[in-house]
Amino acid sequence: MLSLDDVRDAAARLDGVAHRTPVLRSRTLDGVVGAEVHLKAECFQRGGAFKFRGAYTLISTLDAVQRAAGVVAFSSGNHAQAVALASQLLGVRAAIVMPEDAPALKLAATRGYGAEVVTYDRYRDDRAAIAADLAAERGAVLVPPFDHPLIMAGQATAALELFDEAGRLDTLLAPIGGGGLVAGCATVAAASIRGSGRSVSSPRPATTPGGRWRPVTGSRSRSPGRSRTGSRSRRRASSRSRSSSAWCPRSCWCRTASCWTPCGSPSTA
Repeated sequence: MLSLDDVRDAAARLDGVAHRTPVLRSRTLDGVVGAEVHLKAECFQRGGAFKFRGAYTLISTLDAVQRAAGVVAFSSGNHAQAVALASQLLGVRAAIVMPEDAPALKLAATRGYGAEVVTYDRYRDDRAAIAADLAAERGAVLVPPFDHPLIMAGQATAALELFDEAGRLDTLLAPIGGGGLVAGCATVAAASIRGSGRSVSSPRPATTPGGRWRPVTGSRSRSPGRSRTGSRSRRRASSRSRSSSAWCPRSCWCRTASCWTPCGSPSTA
């Protein structure tokens, strides 16, 4: 069973590798929802999605023999890019099974990270079977998109960071596809609810080298009668937050005159 310690271990592996993505706020959205909404903007993660967290966590645990044999995965885009990028960073050969009609940008990005792309017809072929056969043929490790404890633990680090930034939440919302992300988020949320006076989160680094997201701690005060809601946001994070006072004209995210990125641009009203 996935535990909070598993998520903390994944966070340690990802420290200095994955972006610590910002938690965004929007006064307009708060007013519409009637609660304090905290958006975990994983659209700014490496590879463009939370999938990188899980892929890197699993592949980084492989021993030398497994790394030499390589990895195989199947995906239409986000997991494909995540496995390709994680493999590139770790010096592991990757083959990704993708539908031939996958978005051209995602096919190009996956190849750009150095992975071999094996295409298939989504209407006739079984991608999981193709990937399993390919992994067996090569003696490679199959990296599933969601149904693996290390994948779940890695993806759950997004929730770990969210709780660290926002504090206790009344409701945690997460998208569900295969269920890996929500399973991991539920593990972190359950630990927060059980609580023993300790933070569920891992210590945040004092500095973040290489131009990665720099954490900025916001106020944790609560308005009377308002609940606090956390959300793992992906595609619509940018459009939802443009109406807030945290939009930076240089296309990075800022809060109270402190940039999330090293551009140094002040926040604008």
